[in-house]
Amino acid sequence: MNDPADPGTSPRKRVAQGRQVPGAAPDGTFRDGKHVDALRTIGEVAQALGLRQHVLRYWEEQFPMLRPLTRAGGRRYYRPEDIALLRRINGLVHGQGYTIRGARLALMAPAAVDLAVDSDEPEMAIVTAMAVLRAHLSAIQARLAAALADT
Repeated sequence: MNDPADPGTSPRKRVAQGRQVPGAAPDGTFRDGKHVDALRTIGEVAQALGLRQHVLRYWEEQFPMLRPLTRAGGRRYYRPEDIALLRRINGLVHGQGYTIRGARLALMAPAAVDLAVDSDEPEMAIVTAMAVLRAHLSAIQARLAAALADT
């Protein structure tokens, strides 16, 4: 196995191999001495997740639900809910092998289903479930059309 200090091993590979990323505890919390609800900079979050900062900025463009606070000079500050969302995105994209589009659809679909579960109207639950199904079928149709266009 590679040594954790080996410069040839990327942070993401170290995470995948079960090694500790500096700045994050095994349970996913931060070990920086800040309060749990404190805002974190993009550098702190990137280090804790084992990602590069440009990946987090790209994900902000691709996932409309990810909106960190921005302050003077465009500095990004991530709230705990932003970090939780980034962990979910990271798990889908790097852990489960989703594409960016697939991860976006997967993150949007449970929200629609959750709204239906809270509803007392069974018809609304069916309509919501059908909307989720339609989104999945549209994604499949688009992938098939792209694959046929490539051949």
